[in-house]
Amino acid sequence: MNQLPKLMGNDSIPIYVQLSDHIKKEIIQRELVEHSKLPSVRKLAEMLGISTTPVEWAYQQLIAEGYVYSQPRRGYRVRPITDRYSEIQMPVRTEQKDMQIYENHHHERKIERNAIRPTKVIEFDFHMSRNDFSLFPFGKWHQYANRIWREEAEELLFYGDPQGEWGLRCEIASYLGQFRGVNCSPEQVVLGAEQHLLMCLLVQTLTHKNGLQTIGVENPGYLLLPGTFRNYGYQVVPISLDDEGLDISELDRVGVKIISVSPSHQFPLGMTMPIARRLALLEWAERTGAYIIEDDYDGEFRYHGRPIPSMQGLREGSRVIYMGGFSQVLAPALCVHYMVLPKELMGSFREMYKTILFEQSASRLHQRTLEMFMHEGELGKHIRKMRNVYKRKHDLIVQAIRQYIGEKVEIIGQNAGFHLVLRIASTQTAAELVAAALSAGIQISSTEYLWTDGSEPADGKREFIIGFAGIEAERIGPGIAALAKAWRDLYAL
Repeated sequence: MNQLPKLMGNDSIPIYVQLSDHIKKEIIQRELVEHSKLPSVRKLAEMLGISTTPVEWAYQQLIAEGYVYSQPRRGYRVRPITDRYSEIQMPVRTEQKDMQIYENHHHERKIERNAIRPTKVIEFDFHMSRNDFSLFPFGKWHQYANRIWREEAEELLFYGDPQGEWGLRCEIASYLGQFRGVNCSPEQVVLGAEQHLLMCLLVQTLTHKNGLQTIGVENPGYLLLPGTFRNYGYQVVPISLDDEGLDISELDRVGVKIISVSPSHQFPLGMTMPIARRLALLEWAERTGAYIIEDDYDGEFRYHGRPIPSMQGLREGSRVIYMGGFSQVLAPALCVHYMVLPKELMGSFREMYKTILFEQSASRLHQRTLEMFMHEGELGKHIRKMRNVYKRKHDLIVQAIRQYIGEKVEIIGQNAGFHLVLRIASTQTAAELVAAALSAGIQISSTEYLWTDGSEPADGKREFIIGFAGIEAERIGPGIAALAKAWRDLYAL
């Protein structure tokens, strides 16, 4: 060894790493020639004034990486090297560099967070998907999770059923039958950690059965589903809406074989598809051999009258794929979603499974805790509590809009879900109106990005999604008053 390294004991990099990097550098730069002998572990430790342990570890690391070899009674020697060693770039491991990496990463994460959350301080958050997490049953959930851990800890750490825990699928089938009028067995229920994963499984199941086809989607509508199908090679056709939801008269003309709808509370415009049109859509599916994907994302939350039953349960053996989850009923972080497949698709689903052998993506702990939570009747209690709180917030926001904005806006999508839509006539763009609200500390969203292929409302009005579930009840009135003030001079005459 031509030069002893300067080891820094207070450095964040371990001494053995500093030492192995130094020796490696001398080998790469040919300052240590091949087969040359390195000092013994004890000798080098004495020369450096350190214990033998980091020297031993450094040599073992160099052996593992192929720079050094050892032979009995001959010690540690440099391996023969090739000309390509000179191409190796040694990592610069310094405390300053580590700190720079940390600061760069921290800066990048800050930029990402700012892309999600506006840099302007939000005083009134009318985000469309925010829940009131103060309602979450922390005590019961913690109690059931602890019980599951005590009783099933080792089992929970192993792979579960790829389709989802059987007990939870039983509870979901029972729950959907009681609360949403869905007619299914546990065998038809498929669980997943997120909607996108379930949609990917659905696309592959449908492709396995019928090959690539054309799918129709609501316009405007939820982007995740058409985006997923498009990425798998499907042609996506936007279908227009009227006051009763999807315009089914367009379906035969465009020749779709799959249609996606949210009939109980259309996203984002909020209309409810009446029974006559639901039955007509079911008849169309039977006549054409098509499938209907029913997205029932917040069907439990209707504030005046009873919740509208699902379309899936209207007819025995319907060609409806029903999709839902617990992100709004409980919390997004629990990551438990489900789909209910028609019986005739189960064979294709199982055949598809054999080709990719996917594992269940939802946490087994969350699945088992949710199963116990539902079995003990806690989910029904929780939904009733949430419905009462959200009904009050819904009524407060409707009242505030009428009081502070009045006839300058049209309210659509009332009486259900977590948001309303405001339609206004303005010479300003939707982005400019959102920016005006944001500058006043108000978080709202435009429907602009939910329209397919750059289309927009036929009458040219601007549409905005105003969520009310996550904001405190006492801040709803002041928030709408502030929005009215921010938009005061932006309405069209």
